[in-house]
Amino acid sequence: MMLENKNAVIYGGGGAIGGAVARAFAREGAKVFLAGRTLAKLDQVARGISAAGGMAEIAEVDALDEKAIDKHADAVAAKAGGIDIALNAVGILHVQGTPFAELSSRTTRIRSRPTPERISSRRRQSRGTW
Repeated sequence: MMLENKNAVIYGGGGAIGGAVARAFAREGAKVFLAGRTLAKLDQVARGISAAGGMAEIAEVDALDEKAIDKHADAVAAKAGGIDIALNAVGILHVQGTPFAELSSRTTRIRSRPTPERISSRRRQSRGTW
């Protein structure tokens, strides 16, 4: 097992990507610590991991709250003896519920996706290459 005796913290562990990664890490021997905003989703992933013979713990944590993340990471490290893997699988714009205008003021820089019109004009300007 590639991750035997490793501790993995997965923020957004109740989502599709975070849950899939958590299950894969657990299959490879890691003890996974799932963190997210929705305990029911985290619990569902953790129960699946436990049913398959893995080890998982859950915690309700808001990934946009730096102090909450620090507190959670410190608690996991103290309990488990350290953190070997940390993964952020949080969906910010559509999952966290923070309007984009508020979110952009809380982060250093977020780029929006180019609209089809902007993509077309960029391609024309660069003759078909980026």
